[in-house]
Amino acid sequence: LVRMQFLQILSRKPGSLEVLFQIPFCQKQFPYTCLSTSVCVYSKKKKGNSYEQVDQEKYKNLIRSVTSYKTSAQTPETILEEDSLLYGPPAKHGPPVKAGTKTPKNWVPLINPSKRILPVSSDSNAPMKIGLQRTKMPSVTRILQQTLSPQQVFYLERWKQKMIEELGKEGFEEYTKNLFLQGELFHSALESLFLSEEASARDQGEDDAVAGYLSSVEHVLEDISDVKALESGVLHETLQYLGLVDCVAKYRGQLCVIDWKTSEKPKPFLENTYDNPLQVAAYIGAINHDANYDFQVCCGLIVVAYKNGSPAHPHFMDPDLCSQYWNKWLLRLEKYMDKN
Repeated sequence: LVRMQFLQILSRKPGSLEVLFQIPFCQKQFPYTCLSTSVCVYSKKKKGNSYEQVDQEKYKNLIRSVTSYKTSAQTPETILEEDSLLYGPPAKHGPPVKAGTKTPKNWVPLINPSKRILPVSSDSNAPMKIGLQRTKMPSVTRILQQTLSPQQVFYLERWKQKMIEELGKEGFEEYTKNLFLQGELFHSALESLFLSEEASARDQGEDDAVAGYLSSVEHVLEDISDVKALESGVLHETLQYLGLVDCVAKYRGQLCVIDWKTSEKPKPFLENTYDNPLQVAAYIGAINHDANYDFQVCCGLIVVAYKNGSPAHPHFMDPDLCSQYWNKWLLRLEKYMDKN
């Protein structure tokens, strides 16, 4: 405080500071005062560094990497090195072992080895149409509906609730009713086309929705020939289930069970069709074990038609793929039987 007051006094007189600093320090006869511009730093007693207690030799690389950079310079390699220093080398585990495919307890082959194939008769050009028997046997559709996985049930229920929120309960019921009606009209129109009933098909096509579906499958129909069955009932005598097959015909030379599906959303991949491949495999197995049919099938085809007329997506199932879905179907059938 005294030094600051002295400096203020000198600064009021011009040249005082200049004269003061011009006095040679070597002249002892003149008293001099040395002014310092440095600031005295007073600090408390230095605290002990807790890092000094760390094993410096063991963790020197880690400490060096932390203290030598002002910004983070970590890379995947340095992180692995630090982890290795802290926790030791990582434990090496092999790839997870893939679980084997579950085998049905009551396995029945997809192709019936004991079925007798009759020679082609003269009236074989007429497609078969066997009525669906009314028995206590469960249908393929019912079995699949009652053996849905929890995840499938969750998404189905969520979709239903969303539609009810948008349309209301009565609106949703009307929506589903129209979907079934359009599907029935679409199947009837296709049946008429295959039976060469052009007039009937034209009448069915007057409905804009059906006309859009027919336009959607037009390019697929060009590859279909030799229709053997239309809307025909099938029954698996050994496994005791039944169903109604949309169509059995050749697709690009391969005899297939054909399932016609309608959709408002694109389904470009087979996995987008959910349980439809299992349904087709079930129908194939039933035909091959049904004495009413004098032929066997080993391929399938799912055709997804669109209301807006955009090209349908045909999903062909070769024999290997049909066999895979046949095993899955047997597991679902087994689950149904155990449940009921």
